Amino acid sequence: MKKENDKKNITWLITGCSSGLGRNIAEEVLKSGYSAVITSRNLSDIQDIAKAYPDTALVLSLDVTNRSQITDVIKQAQKKFDGINVLINNAGYGFRGAVEEADEEEMHKIFNTNFFGMVNMIQATLPCMRKNKTGTIMNLSSIAGRFGPVGSGYYSATKFAIEGLSDALRKEVSPLGIHVIVVEPGAFRTDYGGRSLNKSKRIIADYDSTVGPRRTEPSNGKQPGDPQKAAQVLINIYERKEKPFRLLLGSDAIKIIRDELKEQFKELEAWEKISVKTDFSE
Repeated sequence: MKKENDKKNITWLITGCSSGLGRNIAEEVLKSGYSAVITSRNLSDIQDIAKAYPDTALVLSLDVTNRSQITDVIKQAQKKFDGINVLINNAGYGFRGAVEEADEEEMHKIFNTNFFGMVNMIQATLPCMRKNKTGTIMNLSSIAGRFGPVGSGYYSATKFAIEGLSDALRKEVSPLGIHVIVVEPGAFRTDYGGRSLNKSKRIIADYDSTVGPRRTEPSNGKQPGDPQKAAQVLINIYERKEKPFRLLLGSDAIKIIRDELKEQFKELEAWEKISVKTDFSE
């Protein structure tokens, strides 16, 4: 009984819970006995979660680009649950298109949501965590945060930004008792290719051979990753005393990133003699 009560006293705040991985995380967290603030831009998408867990779930509408909404969510979370222990920055979307094809509005929109939205959430949540000298922040990146897939330059750029900021953040808050984890999923069987994927309005024919196939490739139904199992893994990671900084999810992610690191190391060695020529001569 004590263990269950302890879990109820630990509150997770999860963004982007309307579907996919975010929704699975929300459901598994509540199923495990924790309290949770479940957010989505469309409140109607998550009302059923509130009905299933009336005592431990607080469902709220949230656009992570809206700072006043974020402030209100934090206030309501503190009022109902007395603070936030775990922040899951999951809100975001994908974008397909060549680098040259995207217009200024498309570029700014994806950075405002995927990157600056995450920053907004971190800055709003950290004061409580610093005060309590404890907390865990999990930032949802992607394997595209380690390399740039063709046709996903802007999406990849947002994930690279998440990884760089998270690396600095973990070194800043670790002495304060706060953990930062970057989660790098491979392909998961969600609706990412539907409601969570935007495409550039402009199409340039010269990119048909490179970006073209990615515009029409099927995205749903055959991915190797199980989002429910991913959610369970994240809960398990939180409950461990030792936590990773980067956490790949999926056998496909392991293979892709292992191959990428091998190529990076091979290039480093191939050009080492040129690279060191920039040193001052003694």
